[in-house]
Amino acid sequence: MNKKKVLIISDGKIGHLNQSIAFCKLKNLSYDILEIKKLNKTKKIFSYILDFFNIYINLFSISKIEKNIYKAVVSTGSWTYYSNKYFAQILNIKSIAIMIPRGFRYSDFDYILALEHDSSPEKKNIIKLPLNLSINTPKGLIKRSDKKSLGIVLGGNNTIFNMEVNEIKISLDNIFKKYPNYLKYVTTSRRTPLEIDKLLENYKFDYEVIYSKNSSINPIPDFIEICDELFISIDSTSMLSEAKANSNANLHIIYLQSEKKNTKFHRLAKNILNIKGRFDYMIYLNKVNI
Repeated sequence: MNKKKVLIISDGKIGHLNQSIAFCKLKNLSYDILEIKKLNKTKKIFSYILDFFNIYINLFSISKIEKNIYKAVVSTGSWTYYSNKYFAQILNIKSIAIMIPRGFRYSDFDYILALEHDSSPEKKNIIKLPLNLSINTPKGLIKRSDKKSLGIVLGGNNTIFNMEVNEIKISLDNIFKKYPNYLKYVTTSRRTPLEIDKLLENYKFDYEVIYSKNSSINPIPDFIEICDELFISIDSTSMLSEAKANSNANLHIIYLQSEKKNTKFHRLAKNILNIKGRFDYMIYLNKVNI
C-alpha cells in the first residue's frame, strides 16, 4: 500500500494542533489526528530519561496503529515529542517536530521546524522559520464592503509586556485620525486588561468582539481576509505570523512598553518588518522531503 498520510500527534492545545495542521495543508498532505493524554510530572521526567538512552515505549497507553498507512509523524509541543519519536520508530516513518523540542535529543528527528525568534541552535536537521506556521480560514463573520477597512487585534499582558491604557489610547487616536473613512473592526484576547475593554467603549467601531464579553467568536481570520490595514499588538506572535503569511494588508505593529528589549517578541517583529509582501512558507517547507 502506498503510504500517503501524515500522523499528527496532538496534546489538545489548539495553537499547537493548528501549526501541525498548517504544515500538512501547506504541503498538500492528508492527515489523521491522534490526541494523547498529558503525562503526569513523574512520567514526563521519565520520558526525558528514556529519550536520553534512546528507549521508546508506549507511555501513553495508545492503541496499536496500523502500519503502512503513514509516511511521517508530525507534532507540536513538549508533551508530544516523545510519542512522536515512539511512533516514528515502531512505524518506521519520518519524524517531524514543530518548534524546538527542548529536553529531547534533536538528532533523532528527521526535521525540526524551529522559529528564528526562539534562538534556535544550528543543526543539520533544523529548518529555521521566520514566522509561526499558519493558514487562514475565514468564517464569513464580516461581509466584504466596497469601503476600505482596518482591523485592530489587541493581545494583552504577559511576562514581557504590560498593556497600558495610555499607550493603547494613543494608538487608537492615531488610527482614527489617519483613517477617518475606513470601516474599523476590533477584537481582544483573554489577556486583554479590563481597563482596555473599558477604553474601547469610547470609540465607535463598525464591528467588535470583546473577549471578556464574548469568548466564543474569533473574527481574526475574517480581519486577515478582508482588511486593507491590520494593527496587531506586539505580544500576539501567532496573530502577527498569521497576518503576514495570509494577507496582503499593510501590517502595523502596536508596540508595548517592556523593560526587556531583545525578546522573542521583538525578534519576530523585526523579522516581519524585514519581509516584503506576503510571506511564502514553501521556500522553507520544500526542504522537508517526505
